[in-house]
Amino acid sequence: MSIVKINALTVPVEQRETLEKRFASRAGAVESSDGFEWFELLKPLEGTDQYLVYTRWRSEADFQAWMEGPMKAAHQGGAAEGGERPKPAASGSQVWTFEVVQQAGPKPA
Repeated sequence: MSIVKINALTVPVEQRETLEKRFASRAGAVESSDGFEWFELLKPLEGTDQYLVYTRWRSEADFQAWMEGPMKAAHQGGAAEGGERPKPAASGSQVWTFEVVQQAGPKPA
C-alpha cells in the first residue's frame, strides 16, 4: 500500500496569501516524479494556524528519491539574480508519515 507524508506548516495569518501563491506557482516537478500519487494543500478554516501539505507516494523509497532530487533542487533555487532567497512563509514545520492500510472511494452511480 501507499504511504502518505503530511507536512504541517505553521503559517501566521499575514503569511497565508504568500504561502498559497508560492504553492500555486510551484514548478510542478512533484507531479512527474516516479511513484507520486497525489498532492493537496489544506488551508485551515478554524482552530489552528497550520496548513497541511498532503502527498501520497507508492513507497518510502519514491518519496526519498523525490526529496533528494527535484525537491532539494527546487528549494536550493528561488533567489532572484543577485538577490536573496525569499523569507519562508511558514514559521515552523513538522512532517508526519502514515501507511495507507484501508481506502475507499465513491461508489459508481
